[in-house]
Amino acid sequence: MEKAIHEDCGVAMIRLLKPLEYYQQKYGTWMYGLNKLYLLMEKQHNRGQEGAGFTCVKLNTEPGKEYMFRERAEGSNAIQEIFGIVSEAFKDVAPEKLSDANYAQRVLPYAGELYMGHLRYSTTGKSGLQYVHPFLRRNNWRAKNLSFCGNFNMTNVEEIFDKLTQQGQCPRIYSDTYILLELMGHRLDREVERNFVAAKAMELENLEITKYIEDNVKMSNVLKTTMKDFDGGYVICGMTGSGESFAMRDPWGIRPAYYYKDDEIVVLASERPVIQTTFELEASDIKELMPGTALMVKRNGDCSIEEIIPQKGDSACSFERIYFSRGSDTDIYRERKLLGEQLTPQVLKSVDYDYQHSVFSYIPNTAEVAYYGLLKGFKNYINEQKIKKIESLGHTPTHEELADILNDYVRSEKIAWKDIKLRTFITEGNSRNDLASHVYDITYGSLEPYVDNLVIIDDSIVRGTTLKESILRIMDRLHPKKMVVVSSAPQIRYPDYYGIDMPRLEEFCVFRATIELLKERKMTDVITQTYEACKDELKKPKDEMINAVRNIYKPFTPEEINEKIVEMLRPEGVTTPIELVFQSIDGLHKAIPNHKGDWYFTGKYPTPGGTKHCNEAFVNFVEKVFQKN
Repeated sequence: MEKAIHEDCGVAMIRLLKPLEYYQQKYGTWMYGLNKLYLLMEKQHNRGQEGAGFTCVKLNTEPGKEYMFRERAEGSNAIQEIFGIVSEAFKDVAPEKLSDANYAQRVLPYAGELYMGHLRYSTTGKSGLQYVHPFLRRNNWRAKNLSFCGNFNMTNVEEIFDKLTQQGQCPRIYSDTYILLELMGHRLDREVERNFVAAKAMELENLEITKYIEDNVKMSNVLKTTMKDFDGGYVICGMTGSGESFAMRDPWGIRPAYYYKDDEIVVLASERPVIQTTFELEASDIKELMPGTALMVKRNGDCSIEEIIPQKGDSACSFERIYFSRGSDTDIYRERKLLGEQLTPQVLKSVDYDYQHSVFSYIPNTAEVAYYGLLKGFKNYINEQKIKKIESLGHTPTHEELADILNDYVRSEKIAWKDIKLRTFITEGNSRNDLASHVYDITYGSLEPYVDNLVIIDDSIVRGTTLKESILRIMDRLHPKKMVVVSSAPQIRYPDYYGIDMPRLEEFCVFRATIELLKERKMTDVITQTYEACKDELKKPKDEMINAVRNIYKPFTPEEINEKIVEMLRPEGVTTPIELVFQSIDGLHKAIPNHKGDWYFTGKYPTPGGTKHCNEAFVNFVEKVFQKN
């Protein structure tokens, strides 16, 4: 899959439930939480390489002492940079003091009980340290200090922005992150003030009021009044200066979150195996945060799961399972293998059942598990052929006959090697294209030229850029009889608006091929009719809209679109027969039954905002791209 496709972010949270001295005695360091946060972030580095940051909160600090620490950095080395700052802060501390948990808690920075980390991939194109999470809203009252981060993309920022301005607020920046921070901060202020009024009614005074507020803040109230109007996919994490922490998942279950709790720690992350490895746990120890609920940890350490918004759908993102999440998760590994195995009949047909002259491989690295599944499917098929041959002999086979039959096998090779990373500072077109063609290298002599088919599997095909610029051209150097490119995912036809960087229809090779077919067959009236239908839908209330863009694909079979994609992506000078094989929608749901979010492939968006934006995307395409051409 093209590496230019990014997912939004990864999150990690840790709440220590014991004093720092406990971890010093049991684990040999009070930095237990800090070290575990580093591991959680490093093991989720796949989710964000444009920036990273973390926040730490100390409990029970004295006035005049800092209690909320934040570090952020940009770039793929951001994790090392921010934890390097931590290390630098301790370099001049005497060893005996550094190992003194009580001293650390009183004096040293980052020696706290609450930790929250974030890894960033931008889906907006905005860059700069100001866009790196966690965000921080300061106040002289500890309970009003708020730091939050998230893996999210909201589809209705304009509506929320208008609502805030109608209330008299004036957000400094127009983005879902800043608007969410200000809206949540505003609701936190109101919650603190509610408790202030209650404390005054009880005739409490001075520090008694502060203690009452900090003991009685209900972050569930803040979340219920903040998140009720948002449309999108999200996991939002946050903590206050007084020690409240929370993590909330969207009510459609689009973005993932997992947590673990024992008597020492509460931890949450975007992916399950990250928690497993970091804390040496079994998969069954870790729970999934359910849609619409929040993991809440109070200042005193009490932990609960609370429903914030009633569940609105069952649309956990299937693309997380196919591509973005780590394949080391026990369920994801099994799902990806099954995605590959299910493609066996289609691939057999594409090589005309001549598996004896077919070599199998994969595009490094995320397609590797699906590749193992495809091999399993072919092994099962070949074993059945062996059984039939033995049964048809009609006599006890000789050693030579058995050897001839049993030596039939799946021919698998390491064909493709990820060789270089194209550097973005090279912008001149011809130079960039030439370099792009060398991103992958091949194993020469791995198949018999003009005799063997080459079957190569990828996890997904989105824009087709890597196929055109690199893979097809370099694979052709092996001179296969036929190239079969297999996608473990179905055809990606529709944009995403919930956190993955795929917002424009014209980026997808499947969409571009469909438009070309309509033009070739003089069916551009379908484009015009779909354009008018999309505009009509956009006049309706958002909740009543349907996705009119789905009409664009109705005139063609997937096979017709595949043939056109090959024609469009075939590099100049490559004459080898090429065939594309995609996963079916039924195959997707069979392999990944518990993650029903398939809008990338079907256009069935789980929220009204997704449907609205898809209709808008087609209108924009026609007005800004199609009509100009």
